[in-house]
Amino acid sequence: MNRFFVDAWDPGYGASFEAAPAGPAAPSSAQVEAEHELPVVDWRAIGPRPGVRAPDVVLLVDGVRRIDASIWTAEEDGGSFPGLAASYAAGVVRCDLDRGAAQLAGATVERGLFTASPSATDVVAGNVRYPVHRVSGTGELAKLPAAVQGPLTALEVQVSAAARTDDDLLVVDGPLRNRRQLPRTLGYIKTQHSQYLDARLTAVVTGLPPGHRSPVFRLGTAWGGWSWYLRLPVAAGAPWAGIVRLECSADLEIAEAVRLADLSLVTLPRFASSPYKDPRAPQNLVPIAGLERLLRSRLGDARLLHRALTVAARNAAARADR
Repeated sequence: MNRFFVDAWDPGYGASFEAAPAGPAAPSSAQVEAEHELPVVDWRAIGPRPGVRAPDVVLLVDGVRRIDASIWTAEEDGGSFPGLAASYAAGVVRCDLDRGAAQLAGATVERGLFTASPSATDVVAGNVRYPVHRVSGTGELAKLPAAVQGPLTALEVQVSAAARTDDDLLVVDGPLRNRRQLPRTLGYIKTQHSQYLDARLTAVVTGLPPGHRSPVFRLGTAWGGWSWYLRLPVAAGAPWAGIVRLECSADLEIAEAVRLADLSLVTLPRFASSPYKDPRAPQNLVPIAGLERLLRSRLGDARLLHRALTVAARNAAARADR
């Protein structure tokens, strides 16, 4: 081994770049159009442009979810369906860059029972209600956690919409998915699961100096849109250290996508976390990290909720046996 790098992230959180089994150079199947901002032969690192300043207000939104208990239903025909009792929460932090102040602008907690069971009804566990979210198909247990994402995304849209003002910038932690209709909104992807660019363009990305970005390119995935990479402030290290991917709506013209890319470059680096404070530094932005901690605290005590669900199941069984 001639050279190696230690990823700055705590290994308990995975890695900042998660390569496919075939290795980091394995291409994604997504169609990529890389020549919109710059011709492919001219691809290079782009630094802050003169005259571009960060917006006065930046909103950062995130959501968390937790499985409180796995359940199984007892159907009249003797069959059974798996289910998940889940708690999830979304919140938004309002960062006033002029005043140098950040505050919680909204947070909401919801719960749900996710199952394909046709007989399932809302579950009341003590003072907590888990409304039924009926999933389609056979509702395999392994696929149920993904069913929580839809309601969580809707909750993120709800809390962020209530906090928006004119000329703000909304940064969503994670892919935009079905939030692409929101104005002045960026998806912020801090873990790179796929490598979309060919080897030459990838070399431009991994060679980005801190505080620089790649040219804007277009992804032809199901949730495709404009995208670009940005390297946050980070000490020298692994090729993908400090690299995040940003995305915005495919409905925008390329000029507007480039404007948002330039805004991200003068805005996001100021929120980068430090390794001694955060095991996922610098990608886990400081306001997002604080928001995650607050939201998780509002989900309630997992052990108490599990106990309450167990008691509710026992009481339901006793009533059914009468």
